[in-house]
Amino acid sequence: MSYNCDRLPCRRYHVWQSDRGGDMSFLNNQHTGSGKNTMNSPAPLHDPAECLLLLIDQQAGLAFGVGSSDRQVLLNNTVALARTAVVFDVPVVVSTSATKVYSGPLMPPIQAVLPGVTTLERRNMNVWEDDAVREAIIKMQRRRLIVSGLLTEACVSFPVLSALAEGYHVYVVADACGGITAESHALALRRMEAAGATMTSWMQVLLELQRDWTRQATYEGARSIVEAFGGGYGIGLAYAHSMLHPA
Repeated sequence: MSYNCDRLPCRRYHVWQSDRGGDMSFLNNQHTGSGKNTMNSPAPLHDPAECLLLLIDQQAGLAFGVGSSDRQVLLNNTVALARTAVVFDVPVVVSTSATKVYSGPLMPPIQAVLPGVTTLERRNMNVWEDDAVREAIIKMQRRRLIVSGLLTEACVSFPVLSALAEGYHVYVVADACGGITAESHALALRRMEAAGATMTSWMQVLLELQRDWTRQATYEGARSIVEAFGGGYGIGLAYAHSMLHPA
């Protein structure tokens, strides 16, 4: 017997429960009316223990070609994201390409935040097709990837699409990625989102990891990042801190 009751989820549950004697296993692969599988969805918010930050080609030679946003703002956003990973003990995998012939090394402000991280050099555009980088990611045993890089149209979107195909949950930090033009950057983001990636920002990543300003273990580190890179919100946070802790 089949049931056509997509708009009646509660009734569908009772019918199936009656038919199957209360067996809930049938629900494992059922979908809601929205078309999303809520039973197999990842946890809604980031847990540092589940995350890995992947930085791709954050190099000056490629930054020269960015036309989707202000380059200094883009660099600042990436530094803020890298500092966030350090504060919350999120492992970082960094890959670069063509460092000797065109792109140059990892940009110094980012390298300064990650002094203990070894940069993995590769030849192809897709880090997922580079054995060393892919193995480094797999070794971490983290299924939630947070991705930042240059350029959005290729070296960001290719591994994101590849990782999604292998069942990873991928979060693209859109304001820490740069494209050749604003339009091509936006189109690449749309393609990744359509494939299942989630778009986010460096600030959202930080606030999602912190979640509660009474979490003292990461409070000072998170607050200092927001004050340094968070614009008006950072100014407000610094003001509130000075009011609560006057000199």
